Amino acid sequence: MTSRVFLDANVLFSAAYRERAGLLELWNLPRVALITSGYAAEEAKRNLESEDARRRLGQLLAVVEIVPEAPRITVPEGVRLAEKDRPILSAAIAAGATHLLTGDVSDFGSYFGRRFAGVLIEAPAAFLRSGARKKP
Repeated sequence: MTSRVFLDANVLFSAAYRERAGLLELWNLPRVALITSGYAAEEAKRNLESEDARRRLGQLLAVVEIVPEAPRITVPEGVRLAEKDRPILSAAIAAGATHLLTGDVSDFGSYFGRRFAGVLIEAPAAFLRSGARKKP
């Protein structure tokens, strides 16, 4: 079974920022479909300053499924997120993601390791270390 892994903007940013970023391992995992939203992709692009990093982001996004925004999906009860982060979780839920990978500890950190509407929120390092990518 394939895991559907939603990448937050900061994961995309970090993967594109350095030529040999460790997060690039995500793009080589078997049975993992990487997804993100236009909102997240645009945020990552906006924050990258160098043309090389923007080019790398474009190459990475070429093999990532860009899912539509989900304005009708509400964030599950009990989840308190900044307005800028609500579209990320909503898009992951609407896309049927099994995981949401984010490095945003300040906004998502208290939800790491928890599942909402079928989406497990994790730091990328935890996902890469665990066997979760093999068993959604």
